[in-house]
Amino acid sequence: MKDADMSSGVAVARVSQLIPWQGCDGSVLLDAGGEKQAAPNNGSIRGFGVVDAIKAGVEAACPGVVSCADILALTARDGTFLLGGPTWRVPLGRRDSTTASRALANANLPPPTADLSTLISLFRRQGLSPAEMTALSGAHTIGLAQCLNFNGRIYNDANIDPSFAALRRQTCPSSGNRNLAPIDVQTPGAFDAAYYRNLLAKRGLFHSDQALFNGGSEDALVRQYSASPALFRSDFAKAMIKMGNIHPLTGSAGEIRANCHVVNS
Repeated sequence: MKDADMSSGVAVARVSQLIPWQGCDGSVLLDAGGEKQAAPNNGSIRGFGVVDAIKAGVEAACPGVVSCADILALTARDGTFLLGGPTWRVPLGRRDSTTASRALANANLPPPTADLSTLISLFRRQGLSPAEMTALSGAHTIGLAQCLNFNGRIYNDANIDPSFAALRRQTCPSSGNRNLAPIDVQTPGAFDAAYYRNLLAKRGLFHSDQALFNGGSEDALVRQYSASPALFRSDFAKAMIKMGNIHPLTGSAGEIRANCHVVNS
């Protein structure tokens, strides 16, 4: 892969979900295969229209050159930067998968109900350390979540601020629904370290968020990121580069899709 840059657009989304766990191959964009409908993705990942617009512009300028997988990696970086977060050089040269797998996504994407040991295990499976996992989780400083993914926490968890639980219950019944709430209650539209400050105050929206600060191995790092946004920014950028290099397709593997939703005919 080679370093490059592109300024043809940006998708603002939950950065941690822009990189599919089949590998960095754009599989999550395919309509076929069911990865979009996997439990952690269904109804949660959005912004496909923005990616489509970027792809259309790139294809018009230089057809068959820039992959959908590279577009995802670049928009994750640019979206982070435009919201006030760090930037980093994105290694390019990925090619696109011709398949997607709901089963692999369900097996490898961390669910919002995961405890700390499950999170550590799932990230280690991808070659990411607990510290890198904690840094990457800071992507939850932006974005929205569906009630059905956190209703169990606001009604059943004990390690939650009562006023925060009451606030979220106003629009989220115990049975769950698809109403949306900000993952970061303080600054949902800014990429900052407020996510970690929320954890210190027991205001993590997902059970899996609060698991990072609940008397376990990541407590100290959460405190460090809360006190030092610069450290978080640096570690997040490094972890994003590493995650962006998980099982990429290069050389003659895969293809450069003309349309990110379907394989080439």
